[in-house]
Amino acid sequence: MAAPLVTSAVVGVGVAMSGGGPDQVDLSRYATGDVGAAAADAAASEPSTRTLGVSRDSDRQEVTALIDPKVTDRLWSTAALDLRATPDQDAHVLGEVKALTRLRMTGQSSAGFDQVIVRDDGTRTIAWVTAAYLAQKKPTDPSQLPLSDAPCPDGSVEHGLTAGAVRLYRAVCNAFPQVTQYGGWDAHGEHSSGKALDIMTSDVALGNSIAAFLQAHASELDLYDIIWRQHIWTPVRASEGWRSMPSRGSETANHYDHVHSSVN
Repeated sequence: MAAPLVTSAVVGVGVAMSGGGPDQVDLSRYATGDVGAAAADAAASEPSTRTLGVSRDSDRQEVTALIDPKVTDRLWSTAALDLRATPDQDAHVLGEVKALTRLRMTGQSSAGFDQVIVRDDGTRTIAWVTAAYLAQKKPTDPSQLPLSDAPCPDGSVEHGLTAGAVRLYRAVCNAFPQVTQYGGWDAHGEHSSGKALDIMTSDVALGNSIAAFLQAHASELDLYDIIWRQHIWTPVRASEGWRSMPSRGSETANHYDHVHSSVN
């Protein structure tokens, strides 16, 4: 499902000094990772009179930290994740990492995103990923969980469901026996068609695993959509990954306490 990683990020850092306007620093050296030469350029262009109350060493350390952040931890991605240029849902997407990828963390967090360092074919990208889809321990690969059509303990959930939705329910209940509550047919939205299922959990790691399991078996289960934590994924737009949804006003309406899925 995940697209190949695209790593075309370039980091630009501007250093402004007093005395005749901002200095012009050769940023191409930052982009290529030549931090020492870039710092020398900055030092050479520095005016003789400084009004900032910081040392030249402090400036260099600050710039180096932006260009070459240290790895503070390593976490696993529990789903395929977009690599974003800034910590914002609408930020430019630089590429994607697959589920079950061990990511290098910089320790920087903002607005629900964590900063990561990704290397691919010798190219390094510093980007932001959604923090909710990261875990300390490597999750079980959801694609390896078998599809089962065995009846579930609570047969009442199947009432009013189409044959495809029953198969969806049985696949999930057998793969994730720890889930004990489901929402099946009712008179609103997709549920009124008998094609939708709500898998009740507020556990982020468990919900991520269920969503990834459904993604891995989307074709076999003939899925129409998956909704989880105010994001939607559909097979017909799989190349776009998880897409954000506008708020509907509550945790339940925004799917923070259940994974929603429906069949065609």
